[in-house]
Amino acid sequence: MAISLWKNLLQTTKRRILQQRKMSLYNGAHGYEEELIKKKLQQFAGGSIDLSKDDNGIAILTLNNPQLMNAFTGTMMLELQERVTELENWKDGKGLIIYGAGNTFCSGSDLNAVKAISNSQDGMNMCMFMQNTLTRLMRLPLISVALVQGRAVGGGAELTTACDFRLMTPGSEIRFVHKHMGLVPGWGGAARLVRIVGSGAALRLLSGAARVDPERALRLGLSEETLSSSDGPGALEEACAWLSQYTEGPAGVIRAVKKVVTAGRELPLEAALRTEKDVFGTVWGGPANLQALVKKPKHK
Repeated sequence: MAISLWKNLLQTTKRRILQQRKMSLYNGAHGYEEELIKKKLQQFAGGSIDLSKDDNGIAILTLNNPQLMNAFTGTMMLELQERVTELENWKDGKGLIIYGAGNTFCSGSDLNAVKAISNSQDGMNMCMFMQNTLTRLMRLPLISVALVQGRAVGGGAELTTACDFRLMTPGSEIRFVHKHMGLVPGWGGAARLVRIVGSGAALRLLSGAARVDPERALRLGLSEETLSSSDGPGALEEACAWLSQYTEGPAGVIRAVKKVVTAGRELPLEAALRTEKDVFGTVWGGPANLQALVKKPKHK
């Protein structure tokens, strides 16, 4: 009887949390026309968003458009949404690393697409489309890392803020250049940056459009660590090793940790506490918990 009740609670809680993660920020009531912007973005092809998933529970998402410094074309924006959906449905996942092909992270949006959708309606729809996608990325029950090699500028800088952590390589930089384009961040980067470095530092970075090198990023709390390797394979291997210290253990437990942290970050206290209670109920008496009780681990 108790096992049956626990399984029912587990399934109910999982369904509710999954629905919350997939819930869009914007819909028709906000003037959002998703199918319209998808058709327009489809016209601007090039590059790809590649995803590989390892048996160790860590996925690698590659921004693959090196001839344009991995700038997002229209089809890459659409593919990113598809990859996020795939990751939402990956039940064995624990971690995610995002990095760019060709030893650079991402230079933002492809200017050809930007020029073609420069009217206000299309711009707003693209903004809402990317905010929806990056918010879902941020809420994945995976511990995520942006591996910044070369340059992460404009929309590329915004993408790094949708990850839980940022690792940088020697000589790399993060730069919010939107001011020089007569813009502010539109993919949610400003709101997320404030939560990462505080309002004062965010204001300096956005209004100054300053280059943030690895040393300054560490001081600001924008980066966790500067890796020793600058080349793609070496840096990726280091990033995987860094992430693995936080993804060691059962997938259900790692995912539960990410869920309660996401709730604490985004929800009012009472709602966050209720979510924490619900998630706690999915792991209490679960396989990992029971196994730990049998082993009687000593915490040194």
